Amino acid sequence: MSNLVRHAMTAAPETLSPDLTAADAAGLMTKLDVGVIPVTEDGKLLGLVTDRDLVIRVIAQRTPAEEVKLGDVLTTSPMTVTPDMKLSEARDIMAEHQIRRLPVVKRDELVGILSLGDIALADPSERAVGETLRATSESEATKAIAEDPPRGTPERVARH
Repeated sequence: MSNLVRHAMTAAPETLSPDLTAADAAGLMTKLDVGVIPVTEDGKLLGLVTDRDLVIRVIAQRTPAEEVKLGDVLTTSPMTVTPDMKLSEARDIMAEHQIRRLPVVKRDELVGILSLGDIALADPSERAVGETLRATSESEATKAIAEDPPRGTPERVARH
């Protein structure tokens, strides 16, 4: 029997409405110790607000968080999975699209959130989880930064 998303997801996640503010989302993220808040209206998923969204779309723009509505900064049309999808399929979606969290939707209603950490705890394949983490973390920018001399060379030690 394969592991399903429903076996690993966080069920019934806290949500916020689009008319609340970035400050509200940041406060809830802090309270729950999470990096994403689903934004819903009448149970329907409108999108996600991540800690990265708040940094890029609010803080970096120097806009007061109390003045920014979530509906204006959320990531719309996120990739989603269903509770009955195989965990390995969700893991592959995360790797392919370089995302660490997937909303779990059943009949257009948000029923959970699946994070890469959830998969790491539930997936028996440590290698596959590690490859997914590498894929979600790697970008052209990080590849360029990581182009250093081999470990242990005097140049590397001298520069740091």
